[in-house]
Amino acid sequence: MNVHASGLTEAHLPDERTTAFARDAIKDLSRTPKRLSPKYFYDATGSELFEAITRQPEYYPTRTELSILKEQGGEIASTIPQGAAVVEFGAGATTKIRQLLSHCGLSTYVPVDISGDFLNAQAEGLREDFPTLAVHPVAADFTAPFVLPAPVAAKPKVGFFPGSTIGNFEPREAKAFLRSARDILGRDAQMVVGVDLEKDERVLHDAYNDAAGVTARFNLNALARMNRELGGDFNISAFNHRAVYNRGQHRIEMHLVSKKTQIVRMLGKRFSFRPGETIHTENSYKYSLRRFTTLARAAGWRVRKSWTDQAKMFSVHALQASE
Repeated sequence: MNVHASGLTEAHLPDERTTAFARDAIKDLSRTPKRLSPKYFYDATGSELFEAITRQPEYYPTRTELSILKEQGGEIASTIPQGAAVVEFGAGATTKIRQLLSHCGLSTYVPVDISGDFLNAQAEGLREDFPTLAVHPVAADFTAPFVLPAPVAAKPKVGFFPGSTIGNFEPREAKAFLRSARDILGRDAQMVVGVDLEKDERVLHDAYNDAAGVTARFNLNALARMNRELGGDFNISAFNHRAVYNRGQHRIEMHLVSKKTQIVRMLGKRFSFRPGETIHTENSYKYSLRRFTTLARAAGWRVRKSWTDQAKMFSVHALQASE
């Protein structure tokens, strides 16, 4: 057993977010098959590793979406009302909002992210580079309801949800998130959403199994985080990263695969693993333009316009809340 387990448990459990992490981890690892929510990838280390993933040559989504924002940015920006506050759900690094800022005179930006330290560092850098931009970071789980800062209450609001993070939700969860975002943004809400498109399976496989192994380290960091924050005694070297395309579900699946029979202890619980047993850590759904339009409509949005790159690898959609 991890000799620091009791100390870590005592130190972290009073924290509200760590308590939620502990509750969810115990519940999901007790299931058959075992799971872990992808939102727990994003501690400071996980956020840094994800940014490293976006720079890998195999990982096309970030550079392709950025090319759309660069080439079609003026038209995308024209959908944003004058004086609006842009609320970015799951902000992470500020690369994409910076691209949008180059095309419009945005005055107010509200980045929302679960990783508070990373969020605040990114917000400070944005303030330095754009001194006239009012930045109001919100450290919150963007998949749950949260309160927007008071200074943006009276402004028209536009959600920004790039990166195809919508694909990490199960379809029913994606619909629920889009409904929640509409409620948070309020009357006459608009939203700009990045959506990854269906494509050749080899391209997808390589994107989630990069040669440098960065995605593998990102996936395995979920175990390291449970060790650090929840006093787990996962042997990281006893698990492998696996990412495969599930054609029937239109999704990439990420798993952590146990190499052997083993027992892991965490927060007074024991979790047994067989050789080859997995923890399902993430899905990344790929959409056709038609299927995403149908999803958005079911969640109370209409698609005003859609943009894709020339190869139709990725898409960006401007949404308007339905009446």
